[in-house]
Amino acid sequence: MDAGESDQLLRIKLEDENLDRNAMLALSSRLERLPLAMVQAAAFIQEKDVSVPRYLQLLDKSDQNFVTLLSEEFETEGRDSETPRAVAETWILSFEQIRRQNALASELMSFMSLLDRQAIPLEFLSSYSEQQQTQELAREVELTKALGVLKAFSFITENKGSDFDMHRLVQLVTRKWLLQQGTLRQFEEQALLTVSRLYPYGKYENRMSCGAYLPHAYAALELENTRSKDERLAKASLLHCVAGFFNFQGRWKDAEKFLVEAKEIRNELLGSEHPSTLTSMGNLALTFWNQGQWAEAESLGVQVMEARKRVLGPEHPNTLTSMGNLASTYRDQGQWVEAESLGVQVMEARKRVLGLEHPDTLTSMNNLALTYRDQGQWVEAESLGVQVMEARKRVLGLEHPDTLTSMANLASTYRDQGRWAEAESLGVQVIETFKRVLGSEHPDTLTSIANLASTYSNQGRWAEAESLGMQVIEARKRVLGLEHPNTLTSIANLASTYSNQGRWAEAESLGVQVIEARKRVLGPEHPDTLASMANLAATYSNQGRWAEAESLGVQVMEARKRVLGLEHPDTLTSMANLASTYRDQGRWAEVESLDVQVMETFKRVLGPEHPNTLTSMNNLAITWQGQGRLDDGIDLMRQCVQIQQKVIGPDHPHAQSSLSTLQMWQEVQATQ
Repeated sequence: MDAGESDQLLRIKLEDENLDRNAMLALSSRLERLPLAMVQAAAFIQEKDVSVPRYLQLLDKSDQNFVTLLSEEFETEGRDSETPRAVAETWILSFEQIRRQNALASELMSFMSLLDRQAIPLEFLSSYSEQQQTQELAREVELTKALGVLKAFSFITENKGSDFDMHRLVQLVTRKWLLQQGTLRQFEEQALLTVSRLYPYGKYENRMSCGAYLPHAYAALELENTRSKDERLAKASLLHCVAGFFNFQGRWKDAEKFLVEAKEIRNELLGSEHPSTLTSMGNLALTFWNQGQWAEAESLGVQVMEARKRVLGPEHPNTLTSMGNLASTYRDQGQWVEAESLGVQVMEARKRVLGLEHPDTLTSMNNLALTYRDQGQWVEAESLGVQVMEARKRVLGLEHPDTLTSMANLASTYRDQGRWAEAESLGVQVIETFKRVLGSEHPDTLTSIANLASTYSNQGRWAEAESLGMQVIEARKRVLGLEHPNTLTSIANLASTYSNQGRWAEAESLGVQVIEARKRVLGPEHPDTLASMANLAATYSNQGRWAEAESLGVQVMEARKRVLGLEHPDTLTSMANLASTYRDQGRWAEVESLDVQVMETFKRVLGPEHPNTLTSMNNLAITWQGQGRLDDGIDLMRQCVQIQQKVIGPDHPHAQSSLSTLQMWQEVQATQ
């Protein structure tokens, strides 16, 4: 029935033409415009003398209330007094008739009632049918006939996408019927096992299935009678796979919750060192890593690594994977020595166990190249990066995604060295190939476009950087969602592009938007949240809004000290940024104190020739010059230039800038 017909039926049965139309529409919608249900509701309202809004309140209180109201007997003209006069009883009679007429139809309806009632996939029904039937041809015919029976009784409707909806009222009464028959547990078990069997591990390639199946996963996980070992292990598997989808979506808190439960179930049933338990623990460690919870990620990563060494052996591929993941955790904490040491171990072991050009060996070489790059060891990073790229071309092919990733990493190494032409050439090649192989909106394609935008931005090609940045934002909104961490990163990058052009209002507006979203999604002290706060502080500083810049800069610095530690590179960078804010105000004593502290710590942590150390030397030299200590400034800047030319090369923009500053100061010195 449509809305008008439903409204007319209710008014006739309630014998009142003046009832509120909105209340009538709400009631018919709640009863899914099923004539029998609406007739019974009208009879109850008249007999009990309750208002329509009050009846709606009763319906909304609980599913049990709903079924109870549907079970109320009612009088209506033309009905035999000996026949059941309640919707629930009438439908249960129909269920019994279906069971006698077509047993599979009855079972399918029972099974479907325990899933989400909307968009029930045909794959679920086929899988259930497969467990009940033996011959494939007969199974397909019987399934078609059974679904036809349910559609004929209007208990389900078929959608265009080969999935099915079940009326909410039918779902509730079917569950009541199963409870009466004593078969509820049987079908709850089938629902959980089927959804667990068919739900894929979440990643980009199967994101559509994961999203479509998610409401049914929720329904299966909410079933309360999960008792047997098989059911509980199926639940753990489903939790694990759904957590993978949450990780893909950037819903790391949800992923963490599901993985914790999966780990606990597997730990109880399989033991703490079973491979499946360790897999859940390893994925949970990665989820902590994604949230910037380095201590938790490291602690769990070490547990997994040590357990796999004992159970599988020190050179088992899974053991080496956990070592590689732990190395990445060290790298993100700025623990370069530990990251490099573990990375080398993994690489050498994989060479021995798997061979020089096995894909996993090449992955470990690639990760070690990233560690070198983060330390400013660009010669080593480039050498290893080229090796990986060439080997992947031979082993995997020119257009394999891993080959393209290694090309993108090499382009980033070129970009860090200021080799813009090489970075751009490689970046464009990667984008075009990713588009052809994976599609224009695949996350890897969008990442490569974002990298090229950064290359343009570093060259001051703002219009091109902005255009690409906007493309990435819009595509990530469509593919990943407005508040996915990658979408927020692309918005932050665009804000930086605006800031570099002096478009302060636009930069500030986007910067505030990113901060608030990251606080909600990632938490107030996640490294990415703190990075966006630091960027906004820089925007304030560039506008001469010193008080706001200082306040935000101090917040970032203190938070990074707590979260990352006193000597983490990001903590030191925030101290250097705060010093810059003081410098712009001429607060030389505070600037010098911070500059010296930053430079000495960088020397100790990263080494005297790391690019960050050289930047801090440059900053301190500028501070001394600003204080009128020109000779000291020239001496330090000269040291900086000499090391820069040796380490990053005389053509790097930073080296050229330092040299230009030194020459200008020397000219001033010559005139004194």
